[in-house]
Amino acid sequence: MKTYLSGLVVLLVAFSCTSTSQKTETEEMEEPKATIEKSVFGTMPNGEEVHEFKLKNSQGMEMSVITYGGIIRTLTAPDKDGNYDDIVLGYDNLDGYLEATPYFGAIIGRFGNRIAKGKFSLDGEEYQLATNNDQNHLHGGVRGFDKVVWASEAVEGENSVGVKMTRVSPDMEEGYPGNLTVEVTYTLNNDNELIFDYKATTDKATIVNLTNHAYYNLAGGGDILGHELKLNASKYLPVDETLIPSEVVSVEGTPFDFTDYKVIGKEINEENEQLKNGLGYDHCWVLDESDDALTFAASLVEPTSGRRMDIYTEEPGIQFYSGNFLNGTITGKNNTTYQFRSGLCLETQHYPDSPNKPEFPNVVLKPGETYSTKTLTKFLVQKD
Repeated sequence: MKTYLSGLVVLLVAFSCTSTSQKTETEEMEEPKATIEKSVFGTMPNGEEVHEFKLKNSQGMEMSVITYGGIIRTLTAPDKDGNYDDIVLGYDNLDGYLEATPYFGAIIGRFGNRIAKGKFSLDGEEYQLATNNDQNHLHGGVRGFDKVVWASEAVEGENSVGVKMTRVSPDMEEGYPGNLTVEVTYTLNNDNELIFDYKATTDKATIVNLTNHAYYNLAGGGDILGHELKLNASKYLPVDETLIPSEVVSVEGTPFDFTDYKVIGKEINEENEQLKNGLGYDHCWVLDESDDALTFAASLVEPTSGRRMDIYTEEPGIQFYSGNFLNGTITGKNNTTYQFRSGLCLETQHYPDSPNKPEFPNVVLKPGETYSTKTLTKFLVQKD
């Protein structure tokens, strides 16, 4: 009898283990996966369709990207209570982006930021670009990469989804030499990381400085003055009244010292020539060098929600823009009026006016070379 009972116990234990194993395998199979869907977002005046890709990772973060301008239209992130809000500025429909817009969420190129008087020399030849920012060239010109429809395809990985966008910028587009073949990939993975990969090749020497111009508000609304910012930069580039830099200086003892977390609104209204020139913060910080493959660039925290984003990059600089030109004249998503400083930009990039500053890091791309740079933004939650 004891032998029979012992055998029964063994069988029950074995069955229990098998059932648990099978359940675990089933549960693993049912874990949410990253997904991507494509749909028509709108139609350009010339009849060309603009598509929207909706990406969702296994954690619940969602992002939508439209092929016009490679624009990140929406991006949700969790707060400390697990609630998701859209943390980027933008529009509900294509018409908003086709009207005058401050580059919400777009790919910026061929050259992000400003070039003094729209002029530069390369291989003994002088080039004149459009002057679309008073006397200077800004963000690629009148019809930069933010105002074109990109060819696109979904990219699916084991733990991620993404969108790869490509186009050929023809020789002398907006005044830039060379046929430039560009590839930009956005990847959202299951670790709540958003990765930007930029690549380009050319058939003639040219200049390249690509970035993304998303406007973030980690609170999901209101202004950004209560956000806390840390920049891995002991130096920055002061600018003249037209926002062109001339030299690299220390941030020490200035309102531009973000070497430790500081509330953005703490010193933004101080009497300071640089703050006056930028109408607030609209400057490029020189990132401190590291031996890491991706250098830590910035950390942004919104203390009420607990949302935090950390930025790592291969770029030498980061432009922090505090939304100084938002003035209540733009109505965006969900009928929201974007007031003064209701969003901020953290654009990893080479320095402004680099083509005219040989002492700045090189921005020249030649035939046979590949422009390749990566930026990673990780989204986290701080409980306290």
